[in-house]
Amino acid sequence: MESVGTLPPDALSRAVIEIEKHVSSAGWDQPAQLFALVPTEELLRAEPQLAAQLGADDASQPLTPVAQGELPGGLEDDNLADALGRIEWPDGVAGCALAIERIVLPASAEAGLSSVESDSQLAQLAGSDPRRHEVRMVAAVLRDGGRFGAVRLREHDEDSAVLSGVDLVPTLCEVLSLTFEPSVGSRPGDGSEVDGMSDDEEKRR
Repeated sequence: MESVGTLPPDALSRAVIEIEKHVSSAGWDQPAQLFALVPTEELLRAEPQLAAQLGADDASQPLTPVAQGELPGGLEDDNLADALGRIEWPDGVAGCALAIERIVLPASAEAGLSSVESDSQLAQLAGSDPRRHEVRMVAAVLRDGGRFGAVRLREHDEDSAVLSGVDLVPTLCEVLSLTFEPSVGSRPGDGSEVDGMSDDEEKRR
């Protein structure tokens, strides 16, 4: 596939909203999910048989999210950075997105847990704290540097209550952006390259 061309200014935000709604339709307590973001026009040019699988709304989207298969090490907290650091996207992938659930605490509550050294104990204490909030975050980045994120709170599980913005989930976006850095990605021959259009991948719908 050829290199990614110019995308509309709202391409990334539309993809994030689409992914967030799709993931949320399956409910809570889901594992982390990684998506390649592929320009729809180029995807259909490379694989015209997909046109029959895409509805009118999907075909009109500038970017098509393509769900990725299982990654080395998984996407749990302890392995997230390492797993993402092994990825090297093909040139036809314009960006990537990650949907992940987390428990967040107010700053005052986090300060009280700063002395806890065990990750498992920290997770247990955070999970039992009455001030906790369960959230689903969708972070997405483009190869050219664009970023966008969305956050849904479990206690306000409505589409109208989803927060979104360029600077909403900066840490996750920063980690995702590293997957487009050659010095961080995998090296040829190590078997960890991700093909945005491989047969093993599962289309978003």
